[in-house]
Amino acid sequence: MRKFILLAVSGLLAVSMMTSCSGGSDGNGGGDGGPVVKIGVFEPQSGDNGAGGKQEALGMQYANALTPTVDIGGETYRVELVFADNQSANDKAPSAAQTLVSAGCSVVLGSYGSGVSIAASDTFGDAGIPVIGVTCTNPQVTQGNSHYFRICFLDPFQGVVLANFAKEMFSATKAYCLAKQGDDYSVGLCNYFMEAFGPENCVYETFPEGTSDYSSYVANAKTAGAQVFFSPVSTEAAALIIDQAATQNLGAPLLAGDTWDSNVILNAAEGKDIELFVTTFYQEGGDAAFDEGIKDWINSDQQNIANNGGDDKIAATSAMGYDAYYVALEALKAAGSTDPGDVLNVLSDVTYEGVSGAIAFDEIGDAIRSMAYVKACDTDTATWRFVTTQGV
Repeated sequence: MRKFILLAVSGLLAVSMMTSCSGGSDGNGGGDGGPVVKIGVFEPQSGDNGAGGKQEALGMQYANALTPTVDIGGETYRVELVFADNQSANDKAPSAAQTLVSAGCSVVLGSYGSGVSIAASDTFGDAGIPVIGVTCTNPQVTQGNSHYFRICFLDPFQGVVLANFAKEMFSATKAYCLAKQGDDYSVGLCNYFMEAFGPENCVYETFPEGTSDYSSYVANAKTAGAQVFFSPVSTEAAALIIDQAATQNLGAPLLAGDTWDSNVILNAAEGKDIELFVTTFYQEGGDAAFDEGIKDWINSDQQNIANNGGDDKIAATSAMGYDAYYVALEALKAAGSTDPGDVLNVLSDVTYEGVSGAIAFDEIGDAIRSMAYVKACDTDTATWRFVTTQGV
């Protein structure tokens, strides 16, 4: 059991919701007169990771539509989702976090993107507000603090899974690794991959912020004779890398982590002569009731379809967002209070059987996970094909 300092959070302030997202099941922000508990949604809705952030938030919104109330201490509360766009930018993350602190959120979910999660951590910690990370996989998110938890596997695990997959699936002995300069997620995951694969067998490069031409990096991978091309970067960069891999006939499979599990990637790869594999948290078909329900819900509203990338394909991030919402409800029920300190005090003992698997936390707040899904992109149909589940 971790020890916590209970901090009181006072001064609830009204916060404007983003026009692309509804506050709760009726969207009236508590106008029905009943008690309201606020759950913060700390997700990028713009910037490099905006597409992934929107899909992660969709899972929370769908769960909120199904379960708009929660019983806390013998009283029924309506759950209001309060959104703050961290813009995929580390320098914008603290102010977005402060928005949720000022709103009086009892618990916060997010973010898609480890860098923004790390950048905002102190803001939440200083306010005593617990945060449940959804797909932020860098170990630094939970290190050195007692308020940040997460329900996803970590990059040291994911890096080993991908390195083992490259060796076992392709008999690869040389890998090219490409990360974005200063990006905690891509730099970190590349390092874990190389450590497991063998650094002496890897060619490693980074590209700066604002890069739009990846032709030289793909050419360098070909020149090096790389048998796999590993680049766990944002979906915007990934789409351009995919274009160059096809244009230059890379001749080696593209590998990436969970950020590439996106409709953006499927659309970029459609019709191209490439091989592409990702590790991720959920595969469509894993829970039939969830799949059917969220597809119906996405298709019921044009904004939902737009936020999902233009169709109803289920992203693993949406399944994880869905599970994170219910973990938050379990914590509120266990606390019997909406006070963030009370929620923080019980969160480490919360367990939940989610659509992505059983969820429980270890002593530092990380999820106890031992398996990842590996999926391949079918470039003919622009869909994901399940390959295997793999541990370390």
